[in-house]
Amino acid sequence: QKISNGRTVAVKVWNDTVANLTLMALGSSAPEILLSIIELFSAEMYAGELGPSTIVGSAAFNLLVIIAVCVYVIPDGERRTIKQPVVFGITATFSVFAYLWLII
Repeated sequence: QKISNGRTVAVKVWNDTVANLTLMALGSSAPEILLSIIELFSAEMYAGELGPSTIVGSAAFNLLVIIAVCVYVIPDGERRTIKQPVVFGITATFSVFAYLWLII
């Protein structure tokens, strides 16, 4: 971006944390998404049970196991808190909704 005195200034376009988390989420879910797309095209654009179940099951495993490991590795006597409980609550709510939706 050029400023009034003719110099060029670099302006950050995106947040590095959001970009890294998006890339990590896409990379870890790519096999499930690809499996779902293959199933969708092979069934004449009707979703079968394998694709959505694989995606939700993988997300459930990731959510529960990663949280369990993070809690387990905290040394005795130390305490950790969630910095943004609203974000955690929204994520947990939508995760439970997705699991219940899969059952119904």
